[in-house]
Amino acid sequence: MCRYHLTRCRLWHVFLGTSALLLANCDRWPWEAADEDSDDAPVCASGLVQCDGRCVDLQSDPAHCGDCGNVCPGGLVCSLGACSDACGDGLTNCDSSCVELTTNSAHCGSCGHLCQPGQACEAGRCVGDASGPGDTAADLQAAIDQLTGDIVFSPPNGTFQDSIAVSLSTELSNVDIRYTLDREAPTAASALYDGTPITLTATSHIRAQAFLGETPAGSMGTAVYVARSFDMALDLPLVVIDNHGAGPMSEDNRVFVDGTFMTFELDSGVASLSATPTVATPAAFHVRGQSTAEFDKKPYRVELRDNQGEDADWPVLGMAAESDWVLRGPFADKALIRDAFIYSLGAELGLVAPHFAFCELYLNVEDRPLGEGDYNGVYMMIEPIKNSRNRLDLRQLHAEEPADVDGGYIIRFEWRVENEEPDLLCSGADQCWQYLDLFDPNPSSREQQQFITEYVQGFHNALYPVNPDPASGYPHYIDVPSFVDTVIVNELGRELDSYIRSAYYHKDEGTVLVSGPLWDYNLIFGVGMNTMGVDNLSVEGWQYEQRRDPITNTWFEQLMSDPGFSGSVRARWQELRQGLLASGALDARIDSLAAPLVNAAQRNFMRWPNLTTSQISMFQSPTDDTWEGQLEAMRSWMHARVAWIDSQWM
Repeated sequence: MCRYHLTRCRLWHVFLGTSALLLANCDRWPWEAADEDSDDAPVCASGLVQCDGRCVDLQSDPAHCGDCGNVCPGGLVCSLGACSDACGDGLTNCDSSCVELTTNSAHCGSCGHLCQPGQACEAGRCVGDASGPGDTAADLQAAIDQLTGDIVFSPPNGTFQDSIAVSLSTELSNVDIRYTLDREAPTAASALYDGTPITLTATSHIRAQAFLGETPAGSMGTAVYVARSFDMALDLPLVVIDNHGAGPMSEDNRVFVDGTFMTFELDSGVASLSATPTVATPAAFHVRGQSTAEFDKKPYRVELRDNQGEDADWPVLGMAAESDWVLRGPFADKALIRDAFIYSLGAELGLVAPHFAFCELYLNVEDRPLGEGDYNGVYMMIEPIKNSRNRLDLRQLHAEEPADVDGGYIIRFEWRVENEEPDLLCSGADQCWQYLDLFDPNPSSREQQQFITEYVQGFHNALYPVNPDPASGYPHYIDVPSFVDTVIVNELGRELDSYIRSAYYHKDEGTVLVSGPLWDYNLIFGVGMNTMGVDNLSVEGWQYEQRRDPITNTWFEQLMSDPGFSGSVRARWQELRQGLLASGALDARIDSLAAPLVNAAQRNFMRWPNLTTSQISMFQSPTDDTWEGQLEAMRSWMHARVAWIDSQWM
């Protein structure tokens, strides 16, 4: 974000999503002007006021505590509009500001989670229509304008039954319009549009271009139309994928297959295939995942495309505009909400977590109209981990600038997974790590790989033996609170692959290594394995103590051996048991996530009748014969696990 919107700005910490950003030492916010009295003075988010051309919270800003210009002396924090030596009850110290995370628009839900102008912070979440950068409506219109170019398609993108007649026009003068139906760019030799509507009877992309003689004029436009043999209206958002008869997408072939992507959002509580789609665009797809790719109900990677076949940013199901998306279909997780539970909890704890939205998927891989049999069940549309403006907004590094090495990086542990990303190799230390990849930048230079490897090696060495010194030990290398909260999240549900697979960390310019983003929490709360020396099904025992052969990393085992770190984990658990992890709050989270799925869950298990199947691929799963029973099995396991952790940490 700093590189796009701010001057003389230093990025301190980053969270995922459009509003989840924390900035420090910046001259101005993206939507602020330098001069408070100028015509384009800042429009402040709810609860903030202008002081010296900045939007501030007088209740918590140590430079404007209680009033503009009232600076708290060194060592004091701003608590409820008064300078104090400590934060009061219910407040959190965010960079010398004492804030209420449930209502503070500058720290909504976690330190640095910034609501956009026009939004308010309610119960730790930004609500309302944003008027600043990342505005969903503006991004949607921009994506539509880019796709249609200088051509008007009437009717616009959508689905149809039997046939549809599409007219083309342009505001350009003295030009011919030429078009194609084979997804290729029009040329001067392509079919000439003579004013007669084009009749479509099959799923098609119409691509059209204005020509002045043989020279292209203006921008090419594309409209997408999906043929269907039925109509359907459901109470969850609908997603349609049609790969134009390319056939089933195999888990053994991760090559992208071209096709069409559409979303239909709720209108008065109903999403209908006959409505105008919110998003309709060319796209490409492939099966994704490791063990989940072997499930009958497969997860998919989605890449939205523009007229040139390049990435195109679209806001999807209320999430910020991006080109890359993941459709994850809960399968072994028969409660359907395990991933969502951890993502929502992690975000409120202050960890980096992807945004998500539940939907129902129709997937057509045959050369025929979309049919009722193409229903594929309940899915989660998820923001995949990515270093980009609307995701994990770190400083961008480029391989062609090898000397540019100080952030940002994303690294990950992927036990026994061979990835194309460079391995970061451990050397000269006890219990060396394995399967650690440089996820971003990719591609990267040798100098960048060396920098982050040496940084991680320094952290690793500080654990053998454990050195807690803030200047020379492990706290010098890592954001300790994020590592503490990672232990809380991982131990709460005992995710099977905790700490060793889909375990991400990031480091930005001038900052330390932060744990996260969270990713892949479907094998949790009583779903997983108890075999080959691995057990995440028992409510007793610590997941950080479980090792896999070969050993991936022992970072958290070493950290938990330090009385200071383990004491912080214990204190954090005790604190959270009075709030986010209170028994009532845990039950309420399950109920809230499940509420929109009541009808969709029944449809899902008619499509995938696996409720009483105990073995899903290599994983064990509860066998309650109703979805409601599956929710109770998850709830029961969770409370038993919490009780055991209480016996250890309370």
